[in-house]
Amino acid sequence: QVQLVESGGGLVQAGGSLRLSCAASGRTFSRYVMGWFRQAPGKERQFVATISWSGGNTYYADSVKGRFTISRNNAKNTVYLQMNSLKPEDTATYSCAAAQANSGSSFYTEALAYDYWGPGTQVTVSS
Repeated sequence: QVQLVESGGGLVQAGGSLRLSCAASGRTFSRYVMGWFRQAPGKERQFVATISWSGGNTYYADSVKGRFTISRNNAKNTVYLQMNSLKPEDTATYSCAAAQANSGSSFYTEALAYDYWGPGTQVTVSS
């Protein structure tokens, strides 16, 4: 079992930055692929970014590539999402998720691949 709790959301002006954190419980955090997803009101959940358990592989949605950076600290059981140059269209509830990995290089972009989810943190970007 893995329990996930996000933090770091808030209200920011367009062009600003936020860093989201996702703290995980469990001794095997380092063997999980981690992902960030977001969902805006009235819209489907959207993949944002993912990172392999080794941290060596990352993948981003085209809409955030070059602006967002996912990273992890396995010693602290935490994954991060650094969000720069935020836009109003980034407004959503951001959730982290964990998936059991097949290998240290695995990463997943589909929500169905993930086994555990956090409750989410709200990010609001004003224009």
